[in-house]
Amino acid sequence: MVRRVLPYAVPAVGLALALGAAVGGWGVGWSAAIGVAVVVLNLVSHGLSLGWAARISPTMVFAVGLGGFVARLATILLVLILLNRLPWFSAGAFAAAVVPATILLLVYEAGLLSGRMQANLWRITPTKDPHP
Repeated sequence: MVRRVLPYAVPAVGLALALGAAVGGWGVGWSAAIGVAVVVLNLVSHGLSLGWAARISPTMVFAVGLGGFVARLATILLVLILLNRLPWFSAGAFAAAVVPATILLLVYEAGLLSGRMQANLWRITPTKDPHP
């Protein structure tokens, strides 16, 4: 999943920078670019942590998936709070870039995983009937 998304990361960050700079100047452009970069870095960390969890157990995949979702949201909020102290930073541009980038990423993830999740998680092996 991460390998399929990463080739689009640099153009997406560049597009956010260019659009933001065209609309409101370099501060807005950098704010938008940072927003997209945070979404991409969140995906990378989430994908790597899910890969690690998959080697352990399905329960761990669930825990990392659910906990990772909360951690991703908290990370975005923390970055927003920390960067909002800088004079050039635009919280509006950051949010305007994070929201569509996250939606596009979730749609892409859903498309990649569509139809494959259940087959990969469940293995049914035949067993002998205990009551013949």
